[in-house]
Parts: sequence; C-alpha cells; structure tokens
Amino acid sequence: MNFRLVKAMLIVMPWCMPAAAQPLPDSARGELLYKTHCIACHTTEVHWRDRRVVKDWPSLLSEVRLWQKTSNLNWREADIVEVTHYLNSQHYHFAAPKISHSPVKGATTSKLQN
Repeated sequence: MNFRLVKAMLIVMPWCMPAAAQPLPDSARGELLYKTHCIACHTTEVHWRDRRVVKDWPSLLSEVRLWQKTSNLNWREADIVEVTHYLNSQHYHFAAPKISHSPVKGATTSKLQN
C-alpha cells in the first residue's frame, strides 16, 4: 500500500467514524431518565406538596422503584439510584448515600458515605 494513502486514511478515519457512546455522569443520567420517562406525569408540585409520601432517602428510593415498576420501565438498580439522586438533588435534599461505581461494567450502587 502507498504510504501517503495509509497516512491520509489515519488522519481522515477518526472524523468519519461515529463517536463511541460515552457514559453520562450520574446526575446527568438520572436527569435524562426522569425527563424522558417521568416528567409527563409529574410537575414540580408533586415533589413539594404538603402531603407527600417521601419523607427521607429510603422512602424516595422506594417511590422511584415503585413507579418505574408501575410504568414497566424495567430499569436496572443503577438507573433507579441515579434517578433518586437526581430527584434528591433537585427537590428533597435528604442525607443520601454516595453513588459508587461497581466493578461490574455499567453498574452503580448506592453506599453510605463514612
């Protein structure tokens, strides 16, 4: 093969190839999932009303888990935790476990911070 052709291919190929999907930061992924699947039924009122069900971190996590199941979203546990963290950061501000990434690719877990 011609050296100039190989050199040209190496220069041009990265711009021609589609970009590999990059994982979103946890808060961005939680926000994306919420805005894609939940916002149609929720306004901000649901998060600040006086008679809300959510009283702390475990009840918030439980509600996200319940509603994703009710909506047949089939989220992974990592998705549930990331949406819960997003909602907590935007509306509730409960003491929450830190998200840590599991050794299993793509999995996240929620662990208490020491």
